[in-house]
Amino acid sequence: MIPLSVLDLAPVTAGATARDALRNTLDLARRTEAAGYRRYWLAEHHLAPGVASAAPQVLIAAVAAATSRIRVGSGAVQTGHWTALSIVEQFGTLDALHPGRIDLGLGRSGQRRAEIARGAAAASGPARDGRVAEEVDGLLIPAPFDAAKLATSPKFALQDALLRQPGAEPRDFGDIVGDVIALLDGGYTWDGHEAHANPGEGAGLELWIFGSSGGQSARVAGERGLPFAANYHVSPSNVLEAVKAYREAFRPSDTLDEPYVVVSADVVVAPTDEEARELASPYALWVHSIRSGLAAIPFPTPAQAAAHRWRPGERDLVADRVATQFAGAPDTVVAGLETLRRVTAADELLITTITHDHADRVRSYELLADA
Repeated sequence: MIPLSVLDLAPVTAGATARDALRNTLDLARRTEAAGYRRYWLAEHHLAPGVASAAPQVLIAAVAAATSRIRVGSGAVQTGHWTALSIVEQFGTLDALHPGRIDLGLGRSGQRRAEIARGAAAASGPARDGRVAEEVDGLLIPAPFDAAKLATSPKFALQDALLRQPGAEPRDFGDIVGDVIALLDGGYTWDGHEAHANPGEGAGLELWIFGSSGGQSARVAGERGLPFAANYHVSPSNVLEAVKAYREAFRPSDTLDEPYVVVSADVVVAPTDEEARELASPYALWVHSIRSGLAAIPFPTPAQAAAHRWRPGERDLVADRVATQFAGAPDTVVAGLETLRRVTAADELLITTITHDHADRVRSYELLADA
């Protein structure tokens, strides 16, 4: 049976507060640990009214303290906002407090945001002219989402300005990963001088790389022989190219003899297909708030979603995300996730679930685990 893990954004729902969201995160961590999930990963998001995981390193400590067995980690640290030393010291501290249970996931999104903000990279990423939605062995691979408008929004620039020191430039992602590894292993040198992170050096962390395409993140993960997390729930159009690029670049290491891939999926499970679709109905409106450049709104109720009047073209902005969400009764969702696992050859699935009511969210994870 394929292992299941949790990706949590600590969502703030309509009518609730960040304090409520963080308390719900601790409760969900306990409940998913009891249900047999392997990992509990916290995302990093900033300036979002509907997301409370702005300081995942702090939240990881709280989740690890509230649980006893489940692995806890980042999904993922946005390396463009941090130095390698700060990352290693933070996660070395977490490992010292909770030895053998901490995962360090590294992502390139913060670096890419900074590159776009200063005009050093195209906002829409590599050209994908002519790509349309297709079905691959039963798995929907939608047409790519064009992020150009989102990446050039004032909100995007504001976030970059607040997350970086004036004049600071993020380092190359591959170099940051290399420095993190050297600091953890105790082999870091600069201009002939050694540096030793304490805590951090010798920490028993699992190091992961997150990626949404077949670009640098996938290549770095493969070349370094590290496990790789591919993003079907955010970038479903790119998941196959991401895992393919990772496997082609893979070289055995002290960490892995062969590639190891976890694939994320957005999931809502309820006793019936109809109820699950109702619970998932606010998802389109929530995703639209992100992709329109406003940042994630508090997750609406199904009634609020039903009352929303969509303007022409707005649904097209979220069509790929809505179409690739797995919402249904346990057997329905299991069949969809089995297709995702088969087509991507995933070794593990990373499940992210958002509903307005916390009880429905907990039940979704528990029903999936049981199924």
